Amino acid sequence: MKVDRVETFVLKVPLGAERFYSSQAGFPERSSLLVRVTTTDGLVGWGEGGQYGPAEPVKACIDSVLAPRLLAMKNADPSVVWEHLYASTRDFGQKGTYVEAISAIDIALWDVAGKTLGVPVSTLMGGRFREQVPAYGTGGYYRHTELDTARDLPALQDEVTGYAESGFSMLKMKVGLLPVREDARRVAAVREALGDDFGLLADANHAYTSSMAVAMGRVLEDAQFELFEEPVPPEDRAGYARVRAAIDVPIAGGEAEYTRYGFRDFIAGGCVDIVQPDICVAGGISEVQRIAALASASNLRIVPHVWGSGIALSAGLHVCAALPLAPFGYRPVPLQNEPVIEFDRTRNPLRDDLLVEPFAVEDGCVAVPTGPGLGIEVNLEVIERYRTS
Repeated sequence: MKVDRVETFVLKVPLGAERFYSSQAGFPERSSLLVRVTTTDGLVGWGEGGQYGPAEPVKACIDSVLAPRLLAMKNADPSVVWEHLYASTRDFGQKGTYVEAISAIDIALWDVAGKTLGVPVSTLMGGRFREQVPAYGTGGYYRHTELDTARDLPALQDEVTGYAESGFSMLKMKVGLLPVREDARRVAAVREALGDDFGLLADANHAYTSSMAVAMGRVLEDAQFELFEEPVPPEDRAGYARVRAAIDVPIAGGEAEYTRYGFRDFIAGGCVDIVQPDICVAGGISEVQRIAALASASNLRIVPHVWGSGIALSAGLHVCAALPLAPFGYRPVPLQNEPVIEFDRTRNPLRDDLLVEPFAVEDGCVAVPTGPGLGIEVNLEVIERYRTS
């Protein structure tokens, strides 16, 4: 398997009035970096990176540094390429943009490898434990940076009720932008709207000190939340451990961590109950397999973070399909021992329009593609529509 051509595409979609906020930033647009690799046999593979910040630096890493190395290699098998690219950039690229770029290339090479052999990526990973993956919706973002209870709480309740009516039984909402006492009102409003049996998760996007995270965690405990994601900054591993020791809500994190080396230390620090590598960020499918092995050795659950187009979602589905129950149990229980997939519900044409056959939630699950490689077909007209010059 030899690569003949590497192409990169920066895509941007302005959101206009549908702009939203997390604890860290406003989102006036959705953007991503796609990579297309073509082999000498004419097979095409797609990968993705560059969703966390500006996509242009990821494109530059691929175009100027990584693609020439890849084109010079006689063997483009994913794990071989991964080790070569990482070793050649580790002096200056152990985290961040270079690893995101390697992630995008790696996903594309897994797509090509599956097409070469005529099997899905999840089969190449060792086989499927499931044909569909339970999904949780990600929503409940902030529409304004100040809380107006008469305006915002009814709108939030309408939003989350719509997710439940569309088939979700689990939802992740945002916290951390507002004071804890105000976010507590939002948490209570969501629980009231969805009832006691609906699965709720919270994501602070590392908004807090450990003491404030514990205060927010107590709110989530009272509301019976099942996950508290990124309570403190990713560098504050001692803070993670303090929060985890102080509250009973399972602590999740890892979307801002990179490679097996970062996750080795993250896990060893006792930071989390649930490990959340982003496949498009942490090193691609090749590296997430290694991260999953580390999590398994520590009896931790792994729930991949997904924030991107339909390509990212497809990669996440294949990874989740190939994960065993952790720990094993006779009955799979979503999130408790069975992997779940993140299904972002904010407006994103790169997720909803990019694929010829977009993903959908049915009975609370998303089906794993069955075709070779990632099992998806990319709509090239959509790429041209949103591609930057």
